[in-house]
Amino acid sequence: MSALNLDIDADRIAERIAEPETLFVACLCADWCGTCREYREGFDRLAAAHPDVCFAWIDIENHADILDDLDVENFPTILIEDSKTTRFFGTVLPQASIVERMLRDLTALPNVNGAPKLRPALATA
Repeated sequence: MSALNLDIDADRIAERIAEPETLFVACLCADWCGTCREYREGFDRLAAAHPDVCFAWIDIENHADILDDLDVENFPTILIEDSKTTRFFGTVLPQASIVERMLRDLTALPNVNGAPKLRPALATA
């Protein structure tokens, strides 16, 4: 299964993240960004390999209203949240293997103090 797309799968994303045990991984991108378009195939493969994780593809320009609190400075920006905290928020090299390594060892991910959570905004989108 490919990553869910907030443009067309908002209800499904809200359902998935309402489950407290579901890890949420979002790629914050822009449609005009060639690097993002190239990265998408690898991100979709990650989603297919981890069906227990809610992967979402979010075009920040289409959803600026719910992303106001997020400071996206470059692409791709990855956000990883559990139901309690943000585990990672930042720009990564456009290689799916980087996110794959993070998912393999979540204990290595620091809590990102002050990073806003996206789950509450998506639950009502």
